[in-house]
Amino acid sequence: MNVLVTGGAGFIGRWVVKRLLEDGHSVWILDDLSNGRRENIEEFLSHPNLREFIVGDIKDETLLNQLFAKVQFNICYHLGASINVQDSIDDPRTTFNNDTIGTFYVMEQCRTHNVKVVFMSTCMVYDRCTDETGITEEHPIKPASPYAGSKIAAENMVLSYYYAYGLPTVVIRPFNTYGPFQKTGGEGGVVAIFVRNQLKGLPIQIYGDGTQTRDLLYVEDCARFVVQTGYSDCVNGQIVNAGLGRDISINELAKLVAAGNEVASVPVEIKHVPHIHPQSEIQKLLCNYEKAERLLNWKPEVDLEEGITRTREWIHISNLL
Repeated sequence: MNVLVTGGAGFIGRWVVKRLLEDGHSVWILDDLSNGRRENIEEFLSHPNLREFIVGDIKDETLLNQLFAKVQFNICYHLGASINVQDSIDDPRTTFNNDTIGTFYVMEQCRTHNVKVVFMSTCMVYDRCTDETGITEEHPIKPASPYAGSKIAAENMVLSYYYAYGLPTVVIRPFNTYGPFQKTGGEGGVVAIFVRNQLKGLPIQIYGDGTQTRDLLYVEDCARFVVQTGYSDCVNGQIVNAGLGRDISINELAKLVAAGNEVASVPVEIKHVPHIHPQSEIQKLLCNYEKAERLLNWKPEVDLEEGITRTREWIHISNLL
C-alpha cells in the first residue's frame, strides 16, 4: 500500500515507519521537525520503500494539496501533533492550531481522496481511573489541559468524517509510551528522563508526591498496535486503547530505575520537586486493552522491566548522557 505518516520522524512515528517498511509498504513521511528529528529516521532514508521524507507543516494546505494529488494513499497514520502538556498550558494557541486545525486539514484531504485515517490521540483525555479493572474506551473524559482539549476536539472531528461521509477512520489512545528514541531531556518521557539521570548519577526528580500512577507501554508494542489498526476494517469508526494493563506509581518507577545502577558509582538520589502543572495531573492511569485484544488480537509483549532494560541500553550506547 501507499502510506502517509504525519509526524513520522517523531519518537513513536519512526517505529511506525519501521514496521510499515518491514511489512513491504511504500511510505511517505511528513514532519515539520518541531518535535521529530531527522536522526530518528536516518537508517530508513536509503530504504527503497521510503519514497519521500517531506519537511513540512500539516497546516500548509498547498503542500497537502500537492502531496495528495501526486500520490494515491491507502492509509494516513496521523501522528503529527504538539504533545507537551506544559507547552499547551503556556501557549494553548499553538497546540490547538497543530492538533485540531492541522487535523482538520489532513481530514479534508483524506475525505477528498478517500484515504483511511488512523488518528493518534492520547490517554491524557481520560479522567482518573477509579478501580483496578482499568480505563475502557467508555470511561469519562476530562480535558484537564489544552493539549487534552485539543485532542478531544480532533477526535470528534475524525469520527464525524466516519459518520457523515463514511470515511474509514479510527481513533487510538495509547497510554504512556516509552523506549528507544524518546527524548531524554525536558520534553522526553518519564522513563527516558529517569534512566538518563540514573546513568549519569544525577538525582531522579519526581513532580509532586509521586503517588500518581502511569500505565507504561513499550514503544514497539505501541507501533505494532498503531499499524494494525490501519490494516483492520473492524475498528473503523471506533476508539481503541492500548496499554500494558499494569500501572506503577512514579515513586515505584523511580526506585525500579534507580535499582539498575550499574553505571553510576554512587547511589542515585530520588527527590521530590514542586509539580509544574498540578491542575492537569491525572492521579491514576491504568489501561484496559480488552477491546484491542478482541478486535485486533493485540496485546503487549514487552513487560516494564524488560522495556526499561532495553531503553537503558539504547541511551547508553547512543551516548545521550
